[in-house]
Amino acid sequence: MILKNLNYPLNFKFKITTLSSDFNITDKDGNYVAYVREKIFKLKDDVIVYNDESKSEKLFRIKANQWIDFNASFTITDLVNGRNFGRLARRGIRSIWKSHYDILDENDQNKYQINEDNGWIKVLDGFVSEIPIVGMFTGYFLNPSYTVKDSAGKEYFRLKKMPSLIGRRFQLEKLIDIDDEDETLVVLSLLMMVLLERSRG
Repeated sequence: MILKNLNYPLNFKFKITTLSSDFNITDKDGNYVAYVREKIFKLKDDVIVYNDESKSEKLFRIKANQWIDFNASFTITDLVNGRNFGRLARRGIRSIWKSHYDILDENDQNKYQINEDNGWIKVLDGFVSEIPIVGMFTGYFLNPSYTVKDSAGKEYFRLKKMPSLIGRRFQLEKLIDIDDEDETLVVLSLLMMVLLERSRG
């Protein structure tokens, strides 16, 4: 299963009416790309990617390899064809300053990296969010962005958190063309990263 003919930018919009971290992914024309639902009350992160909000078809599952760890990784399984699609791995100590993730393919080869563009946003958010009243509005002006690169430093995607009160919206731009299977792997990795990073900025 691969995601084809994606019409960028893609918009990630979280729902505020559910206990779990559910969000829609739509293209620039508002068409569904996927519906993402994180299972609640689980010690390990466990995410199902559906075709749309009806949840009539399960496409992918993303599950953490352990329940708590700085270097946790998340296995991506293609539920349509029943195969390992790849893995998102979070780098531990480096992520304390600027978030950094590795995207690995089904053969566990490192294909791409996701890097937070400006680590100071994380630091400022930590300080400002402690200020009464003002801290409630950091989502309007402290918004991180992330760039996906290959090992040679070529940039393929940029994900930005859009200004909003409770961190509901992210937007993904494709900077240059990429193979369909790699594109699917990157999009799935980014949606998992958004769940992990959403509470910041």
